Amino acid sequence: MSELIPPLNVIESFASHNFSVFDFFIKRVFALESAPMVEFEDEALSWKESAHMVEKACSWLISKGVKEGDRIGLMAYNHPSTVVLFIACAKLGIVIVPCNPDFAANEAKYIFEHAQVIAVICSTEVQAKVLDATKEMSTKPWIALNDQTKESTEPGLRALWLECPTVEHEQVGQANSTCLIIYTSGTTGFPKGVMHSQRSYLLTAEAFVQRMFLQPRERVMCVLPLFHINALMYSMGGAMACGGTLILIKKFSASQFWHQAAKTRATEVNVIMSAAAILARRPLSEFNPEHCIKKMFLAPLNQDLKDTFTQRFGVNTLIECYGMTEIPGVLSNPFLGPHKIGSMGMISAHPSPQIERPQVIILDDDGQEVKLGEVGEIAVKTPTIMQGYYKDPEQTQQSFSNGWFLTGDLGFKDKDDFFFFFTRKKDIIRRKGENLSGAEIDNAISIHPDVSECASIGVPSDLGDEEVLVAVVARSGSNPTPQDIMTHAKTQLSALKLPRYIVMVDSLPHTGSMKIAKFKLKPATELLKRATDFS
Repeated sequence: MSELIPPLNVIESFASHNFSVFDFFIKRVFALESAPMVEFEDEALSWKESAHMVEKACSWLISKGVKEGDRIGLMAYNHPSTVVLFIACAKLGIVIVPCNPDFAANEAKYIFEHAQVIAVICSTEVQAKVLDATKEMSTKPWIALNDQTKESTEPGLRALWLECPTVEHEQVGQANSTCLIIYTSGTTGFPKGVMHSQRSYLLTAEAFVQRMFLQPRERVMCVLPLFHINALMYSMGGAMACGGTLILIKKFSASQFWHQAAKTRATEVNVIMSAAAILARRPLSEFNPEHCIKKMFLAPLNQDLKDTFTQRFGVNTLIECYGMTEIPGVLSNPFLGPHKIGSMGMISAHPSPQIERPQVIILDDDGQEVKLGEVGEIAVKTPTIMQGYYKDPEQTQQSFSNGWFLTGDLGFKDKDDFFFFFTRKKDIIRRKGENLSGAEIDNAISIHPDVSECASIGVPSDLGDEEVLVAVVARSGSNPTPQDIMTHAKTQLSALKLPRYIVMVDSLPHTGSMKIAKFKLKPATELLKRATDFS
């Protein structure tokens, strides 16, 4: 790997920037001009063309009355307009609030209301859902389509931007301006809006060049959705930071993955464990050996999966990592080694020694650092830390102790400074790379008129991460079936949050304060034997 250009050299090949997204972007436009910045299906946008679209997008936003500090919801599948919109909004000091397009209308409504968005940009496929989510909002946002399909007569963003007269404007967004509010589930049952500044976004993006040794003109294939921190900061941000090309895939398709990889000549891709496990089990006839992917970013990783991707699929380097929406880019297995299978990795620093290194310690219940090898809560200090939870100073304060961000994850560090995950302290279920709030699932199911109480827990999944099991106690005199509960759940929860297993029980264990003692339900071996499997 001696021929690889060091990450710091890659970043310093561009003129220095002031840690505002637009300044960072325009320095790359000057250097790269006609090189492809974004590719999507059969379309390609050069850096210069993208810059033109950013200016047109700014004019359009101004014409719509959007101003500094306003928030725009985004509920869309991957599309080049998202990249352009993000940069334009950052230039004008406008905040993007991404939302999972697969959310149910009531889930999206909570996010849009809480963030007080003045507009929602959406894919044609979810327009009806967005209309449903916003119809009863006190201040109804306007809606625009990010694309135009055969099924829609409304123009997409690109047409709107190009038709808009140019409006003179100046850069407003700066390094400390909030550019993203990403909602993540919490143990309270209500999603929390994680605020990130332009500076933390760019530090994370540049650090990803270090984590994956991204090279100039790297071709980064993005199959994860652009409402997720991984796709937004690592794939999109990393591709821009190294001066490479971002290859956007509308939605992940296991059957098409290797065909898309070969066709696009992608060199790097980020996936979650469940997607990698699915790829490993797909028919070998779907594999295209002409692909150019040499490195993959995923977690967690086991030896079987590593062997499959390196030996069968020819992906030479797989990098495990750890981070959260609140603290992106903290730990990673070193790209050049050594690697430890199953480890979250070591401290993952920015390429520049001038940037503060992240710090990670393990704390006991009293907030004291534990001895080497002992399990405790993972606590973090990092320059990529969130600005806080939107409109929730109390929760923000509770998430810190003496300046350390408390992750709610339990883990330990070994003698070689590698960190390992043990379990979750909070009531969170990790499914398909997403943190799901057990309390949110409980709240949705418990409103069924025949349910007395319920408890959702994570149980092992054969695709990595966890599946959702819900134990349900029926109200006296009623006799709901698991099918009844699932029918109700589908009206309240998106597909990602729906339980795979439902089991009816006579009672649930409680703590002294009468809270349900979920930890007593695990490992749930007997519950699984009795549960109805809805897979």
